[in-house]
Amino acid sequence: MIKSLMHGDARRDVMTSSVGESSSYNQISPVVEILPTMYVNCCAMAVLLTEPLSKPAEPTTRPKSANKSTAEPKPFIEVQFGDQVAKFYCRIYFPEEFRLFRAMVFPYGEDRFIRSLTRCVAWKATGGKSGSTFSKTADGRFVLKQMSRLEVQSFMEFAPHYFNFMAQAAKDKRPTVFTKVVGVYRIGFKNSLTGAQVKQDLLVMENLFYGRKIQQVYDLKGSLRNRLASTDAKADAELVLLDENFLKRICDNPLYIRPHAKLFLRKALQDDTLFLSNLYVMDYSLLVGIDEDSKEIVVGIIDYIRTFTWDKRLEMVVKSTNLLGGQKGLPTIVSPELYRTRFCEAMERYFLPVPDEWYGLARYADGI
Repeated sequence: MIKSLMHGDARRDVMTSSVGESSSYNQISPVVEILPTMYVNCCAMAVLLTEPLSKPAEPTTRPKSANKSTAEPKPFIEVQFGDQVAKFYCRIYFPEEFRLFRAMVFPYGEDRFIRSLTRCVAWKATGGKSGSTFSKTADGRFVLKQMSRLEVQSFMEFAPHYFNFMAQAAKDKRPTVFTKVVGVYRIGFKNSLTGAQVKQDLLVMENLFYGRKIQQVYDLKGSLRNRLASTDAKADAELVLLDENFLKRICDNPLYIRPHAKLFLRKALQDDTLFLSNLYVMDYSLLVGIDEDSKEIVVGIIDYIRTFTWDKRLEMVVKSTNLLGGQKGLPTIVSPELYRTRFCEAMERYFLPVPDEWYGLARYADGI
């Protein structure tokens, strides 16, 4: 928790998504709407059937040939179950790693996690650019995002680094603002009577705004290119605004934060984005919400799964070198290093510090 000062001398907290500092998860809220699929329930059943995971038994005999290579263990397990009408299928990626990670960041246990996953509601959000389908668990604790095939492939390479980074951050008590991913699943079913079948990849992450009354939500990338969201949203959709909307707001009502809060946020953003840049990850955003009741700002990095793939590299080279003619200029696709620099510089401008009694200490800690 970081204290901050905003326009009008109103005290607000800046709450960041940090390892070891979980939200106050309490009671289950009533079901508002049941998603007309079995997606989340299938995930919950699969977790239940595989928890706790048993350690594989040691082999009793040696391989016939010492030169024969042993196959690498797969980073997932699969569970199938059903009845006379339908068969269900769930693939759980990195099950043991995620179980240990949830034990670190979600102190309420696997039973509470499974109970949350058993029910979900459709979540309509407008203004963002991802185009993905989202749902929320009915108690509001977790958000589910549909993953593309490319995102799943990227995650398979990204996940081991992610687990190591988060574990080391917890060990070193280092701030991080990653929105925590707590599970990834491939689920599907087939109805033997109708022939209907569905397969989908899902990512489960914490809901940064659980239990809060959020006035407005912003998705910030540090760019002004096509970053203005229309405010004419449907009544049943949650509006997510972008960088240009945010700049218009802070021109009239700046978001001042206290120096030690600024130092915390800067350090977390620098470390997190350096980690992503080293893994060729880009296109991530800082999700920002303003809590009306507690006068707090809640922030977390989202959309940090997809890597800087060869198609993005090719587009960047073509546009930056003017190979196809036209006016040469900055490409719409930049490298992960340039994306990180632009992102951090923008966040530095978006959140301004204001002196308080800790100002000297913050300047000293920052080496100013």
